[in-house]
Amino acid sequence: MGRWGRAATAVALTGVTLVGTAGAAWAKCGIVEKPTATAGCSTVWGSGTESATEAVTDRLENIRTGPHACFDRVVLDIPGADGRAGYHVGYVDAFHQDGTAEPIPVAGGAVLEIRVNAPGYDPATGRPVYPGRAGEPLPGVDITGYRTFRDTRFGTTVEGQTQVAMGVRAELPFRVFRYGDHVIVDVAHTR
Repeated sequence: MGRWGRAATAVALTGVTLVGTAGAAWAKCGIVEKPTATAGCSTVWGSGTESATEAVTDRLENIRTGPHACFDRVVLDIPGADGRAGYHVGYVDAFHQDGTAEPIPVAGGAVLEIRVNAPGYDPATGRPVYPGRAGEPLPGVDITGYRTFRDTRFGTTVEGQTQVAMGVRAELPFRVFRYGDHVIVDVAHTR
């Protein structure tokens, strides 16, 4: 095999490695489809509030995050929601716990508040399902090394709605979408 043949093989293998790594990160976030390649990291996302008003009786069972090439992602798992979970996501000047209005400090240059229309408890029994505690970091979420996320905080779950905050490096563009039993929020690394 000539020098150019070896170079082409090396480039092809590197591409396979990168696609495999990206696919693993994508799968870690609970999404089974692979992202499509794009030129650079340009987005057409904004930083204005996004919401969908559907109410579901399903409960929030988990919150997890994943770093990606162009954005950091937070996924809220609501089994049974089937793309119907309502949400309200937007930047706020300060994060306050619903019900008490107690301020909850959140590190970072901006605070992105995420509300989902799903309780962190079983509505039939009142038993907690999601282990978040008011004012504390999200349980099981480690954002060490993320480019955009700086902090996580649980607000509360009251009257069928759960409230969390993501401390973000700056007020960066984001997008929100529903995929099956997930509400997904991506925050871009750059403007």
